[in-house]
Amino acid sequence: MIEPGNKTASTGTTQNPHSPQSTQNAQSTQSTQHTQNTVRLRPGAQGGPSASPGRPTVPLTVGVEEEFLLVDARTLRVVPAAPLVLATAGGLPGEMHPEGTRYQVEISTPVAESAATLRAELAALRRTLAGAARAHGCRLLAAPSPVVAMTGPLHLTDDEPRQREQHRRFGALTDTLVSCGRHIHIGTLDVDTAVAVSNRIRPWLPTLIALAANSPFWGGRDTGHASWRAMAWSGWPSAGPPPHFTSTAHFRRSVQTLLGSGAALDTKMVYWDLRPSGHWPTLEFRAPDMSPSIDTAVLQAELARALVSTALREIRERRPEPAIRDDVLRLARWRAAHDGLEGFGLDPYTGTELPAADLAEALLDLVAPELAASGDLDHAAKTLATLLRDGSGAHRQRTTYARRQNLTDVLRHLTDETENF
Repeated sequence: MIEPGNKTASTGTTQNPHSPQSTQNAQSTQSTQHTQNTVRLRPGAQGGPSASPGRPTVPLTVGVEEEFLLVDARTLRVVPAAPLVLATAGGLPGEMHPEGTRYQVEISTPVAESAATLRAELAALRRTLAGAARAHGCRLLAAPSPVVAMTGPLHLTDDEPRQREQHRRFGALTDTLVSCGRHIHIGTLDVDTAVAVSNRIRPWLPTLIALAANSPFWGGRDTGHASWRAMAWSGWPSAGPPPHFTSTAHFRRSVQTLLGSGAALDTKMVYWDLRPSGHWPTLEFRAPDMSPSIDTAVLQAELARALVSTALREIRERRPEPAIRDDVLRLARWRAAHDGLEGFGLDPYTGTELPAADLAEALLDLVAPELAASGDLDHAAKTLATLLRDGSGAHRQRTTYARRQNLTDVLRHLTDETENF
């Protein structure tokens, strides 16, 4: 990203350099201004990381949480088997744990400094969990929704009074708890830095939603959206795009307003697409759908870390934050959830309609210097090219369904891809 208000050499007109339409012009500037993918840490620092010379540098780390549904191996319908599967899986504390309902399980990778390590951890945890599921006649489903309609009462996590209170207060909204996302933590960042970085990353959240779109079917029908999870989850009063924060104090007031109004039981219910974690010194990306491909998961983590690194560089260089209207960002988010990667999206800076594939490539171009510095550029570029060639998860689900008009085929496709380690 280059300074807002720079003029293009060819026309002499002012152009927003943060816009995807200006990414190619900005790329040559970025490559000469690139600094290493590290952040100097100073707890409590205002406005970003310390730039004091001689202080040690620490690479940005990444951790990923993945949520899975458990389905009967024969019928492929969800089953409330999480307690049995988790007891069989064992694992280290914190690596495998229950989610909001007994239909779901979650894995959390250890902190990783490289994409290769992250990929290995994801594969190992998935393999262990899949084996435990098979021992109880189940399979893992890496999908945001059960695809087919659920019957019977909602099985909340038995030992979580919090879940019962959530159900009492929010009623039918808790039906959306039977959905799965992928959360990406980038650290280590103090809260002041995480807030400042969040402001600069907000415009790219719709593109991350489009890249991850994997929930076209919900309740047994095609929703007409590529990521219905993004839309369903927006029903929660504490969800959606994060606000622009003028300060860390503003961020804290926003959280307290959610709590005080009853819109959230606790800080875990701050469901913004991007948030400073309430439990770890990280910035947490919550927008992506869950999807079967491990390489796609790694791509999302690579892009998230590179976006954070790019924002940190801008903060060090005292570049102004990009100007973006909240109403345009919300529209861009909806368009990304509706069209996914195959249709169109909105340039969040201008509201201009652009092919979603162009927005994805603009994001890659923007963060390419940071990806190259961390050794991730080759993998990210190849994985994105594969996505653009083969289609998003939503596109592949619809292609599978079109062959026989059978949602069981979609479920089988998803479970087979999930267990392709």
